[in-house]
Amino acid sequence: MSEEEHGVDGLQALKAGAEATTSADWAAELWRRGCERLAAEMPEQQFNTWIRPLPPATLAGDDSAATLVATLRVPNHFKRDWIRRQYAARIEAILTELAGRPTRLELALAVREPAGSSAGLPAGAPPVPQQVALPIDAGASPRPAAPTASTIVLPSQAPASSKHRINPQLTFDTLVPGRANQMARTAALHVAGAPGITYNPLFIYGGVGLGKTHLIHAVGNALLKDRPDARVLYLHAEQFISDVVKNYQRKTFDELKAKYHSLDLLLIDDVQFFAGKDRTQEEFFNAFEALLAKKAHIIMTSDTYPKGLVDIDERLTSRFDAGLTVAIEPPELEMRVAILIKKAEAEGTPMPEDVAFFVAKNVRANVRELEGALRKVLAYAKFSHKEISIALAREALKDLLSIQNRQIGVENIQKTVADFYKIKVADMYSKKRPASIARPRQIAMYLAKELTQKSLPEIGELFGGRDHTTVLHAVRKIGGERQKNTELNQQLHVLEQTLKG
Repeated sequence: MSEEEHGVDGLQALKAGAEATTSADWAAELWRRGCERLAAEMPEQQFNTWIRPLPPATLAGDDSAATLVATLRVPNHFKRDWIRRQYAARIEAILTELAGRPTRLELALAVREPAGSSAGLPAGAPPVPQQVALPIDAGASPRPAAPTASTIVLPSQAPASSKHRINPQLTFDTLVPGRANQMARTAALHVAGAPGITYNPLFIYGGVGLGKTHLIHAVGNALLKDRPDARVLYLHAEQFISDVVKNYQRKTFDELKAKYHSLDLLLIDDVQFFAGKDRTQEEFFNAFEALLAKKAHIIMTSDTYPKGLVDIDERLTSRFDAGLTVAIEPPELEMRVAILIKKAEAEGTPMPEDVAFFVAKNVRANVRELEGALRKVLAYAKFSHKEISIALAREALKDLLSIQNRQIGVENIQKTVADFYKIKVADMYSKKRPASIARPRQIAMYLAKELTQKSLPEIGELFGGRDHTTVLHAVRKIGGERQKNTELNQQLHVLEQTLKG
């Protein structure tokens, strides 16, 4: 008999055994066995964040009931929605298998206890009467739910976020997921679900217009949705610098400490602006230490990874790197198409898929430029009273396409890469193979494929008549390494920004 079969038999024996066995015992044991199965299937960090903290499920339904109902209490809306989308179907299947009959899973949103009340319920306690059971569609695809009325911010609600400086429109629902932001988005979701516990601090880096600011606002919005009284603050690094200067002039550093040291969540953009500002770095270090000591969460963004920051004290950069550091890459083609289609729908003007592909192929730099191109196309269609088509998009973006075609060519890429790695341009199409030359050549081939419309054979011809398979090997090699090698990723980012002017 397998261990799994033994587990099921053990549960059946428990249920059918001694009269002293209560339904609470049965439910607790069922949930314990279910958690063991989930822990074996899920990454440890995910299990510890989303499943382990939950109290045991309670069961409804006697021996005559065709279906059992397992109810889980969850602490907030965010965890409820995330567990519903990501884990509900698997939890329901495991409980069904272990119980030996269909088991339906429901989530109960626990009502927060008022201050001074007995908030700590025993692990096996039944759901409190005020809970609202929320059934899960376990058969549904675990895709992110569409924005609901609770995530749409009306104009009258906007002022409430002013003290936090959080943009209420920048949520996880409005962020298009993709390979380029997968790690950063997953980390941000974990932080939103368990602030102060995992990935603290969270350091997100990448080029301009890739969605770093959107992501940290999304965390702030998620926390405020569940805890409206949470002390959350978003600011750009320059605002922190300004506050330090102001308080330095007035000799009121206690005010600065009172403002920043009492936060539950600090979201700060572009920390590279701290470079060379010693007093600012000193005050941020103090705030940083104070917040971590009280288990408040810190999320920072930068245009480069911590060790790549210049003129910033090493004790700061070492702390930046002490939690989790993740990159946001330029969006791949499919993600750019998805962004265009979603944002066009948000503007009330659907964009045909073929037009989205045309725009996405020609605007590669970042999400901000993609949005700018979309606005041009939509405005051109509106003012010319024409339907959106590839021809219209080509006309609307003719200036952008002209500049791009003129600026980024294979020869320009070869020269830029050669200058960066201090080799001769002639080495790009020579037959020399030492690593000091072959590596930059592969990088140039990769960039030529990413940034131009040239085919693999055309690129190979421009690199000394090389076969297209050589180019393909270089593209795959550099593209694969980019995902794992932080230093290479940063070098490519610098080269891309240089080439895009």
